[in-house]
Amino acid sequence: MTALPASFQHANKAAIAAALAENTESIGADVEPGEIQEVDMQAQADDIRTVFSHPTSFNVKHPLYSPWTLWFDSPATKGRNLPQTPVSSFPQTPVPQTPSAAAAQGWMEDIKRVVSFDSVEEFWGLYNHIVPPSQLPQKANYYLFKEGIIPAWEDEANKNGGKWSIQLPKEKNRSQVDKMWLYTMLAAIGETFDPHLTSGEASEPNSQSLITGVIVSTRPQFYRLSIWTRLAPSGDEDKLRERIETVGRHFKINVLGYPETQKLAGPLATEVEFLSHKDSEKKGKAAKKLVI
Repeated sequence: MTALPASFQHANKAAIAAALAENTESIGADVEPGEIQEVDMQAQADDIRTVFSHPTSFNVKHPLYSPWTLWFDSPATKGRNLPQTPVSSFPQTPVPQTPSAAAAQGWMEDIKRVVSFDSVEEFWGLYNHIVPPSQLPQKANYYLFKEGIIPAWEDEANKNGGKWSIQLPKEKNRSQVDKMWLYTMLAAIGETFDPHLTSGEASEPNSQSLITGVIVSTRPQFYRLSIWTRLAPSGDEDKLRERIETVGRHFKINVLGYPETQKLAGPLATEVEFLSHKDSEKKGKAAKKLVI
């Protein structure tokens, strides 16, 4: 995990290539047939503004499959109107008053909606301004969820689902957790967790996509990374179970970078495990876990 996935490198290169193509077309519009037009490539390059040249003011945007919202909470935000800001230059926006939000209102009073985005460039602008998980205070959480979905079990998109999660000892993983969280977010917004979206069966992003959000949590002795799904298998739902297991396998191997056969459980550590939200409410009683 020493470099960004190739798909995201390609997206960044495509942003520059697209802008260059547009500028070239406009410059060549007045060229007579057979005439050779001198092109000032430096001038064109100077006019291209990506997130790498300025975090909030850029003229190249590549839309994501779905818009996303980042949420944040920590002990410092509880009982306050504004959080101890984890994002330096993005305005806070109020929690939308939907039926699902009202159902979780008590818990939602302490969670802050930071910002929404719908393009690759806006994601990097956000990422370049937030405090990484390794530097968050204890008991803090980042929640990256699809726009319109509240990061709570009570939300309609989450109530029948579950989550893949892994718990990692803090001291052994402090140097890796920021990269793991970045790659988890990239896999989520790039829709690489759920191959169903590229099978030709999906029609509408928010109704068909299995993934609703991803979370990183910091605790006194460990970090926890989670992927929430809108559905959880029960009984003999073999097709859904296979789809859920594919998410967990991709998470372990391609996102976190572990071999599929590697055992991860140990002191303060868990395997990559899936548990439905309904089973989570049972607090270990008759809960059925999937393990990758």
